Amino acid sequence: MQILNQLKIEEPERKESFLEILSDKYCRTILEAIMDMPKSAIEISRDKNIPLSTVYRRIQQLHDSKMIRTSGVITDEGKRLFLYKSKIKEVNTSFHDGKIDVDVVFIKN
Repeated sequence: MQILNQLKIEEPERKESFLEILSDKYCRTILEAIMDMPKSAIEISRDKNIPLSTVYRRIQQLHDSKMIRTSGVITDEGKRLFLYKSKIKEVNTSFHDGKIDVDVVFIKN
């Protein structure tokens, strides 16, 4: 796994959205589950003991915020299966002089 780049989030709205998502325990758990290896929603639900409907809602949130990558495969039964993989390796935040800084390190997949 190689680090692709580091990004400092400057836009206040995007920064707030990013921090709000990371403050959610299910979003953090899902990101952790798919950090090293792509998994399906069913695998995430089973491995992390999160209700499947919650996994799907959080995956949509993470996808809309461009924190995860989605890919698809066709199973042996001919069904389409989506796999999810974190784009994020690390997030660093700091608070000083009334200002919060958010730096994101992305994974090269």
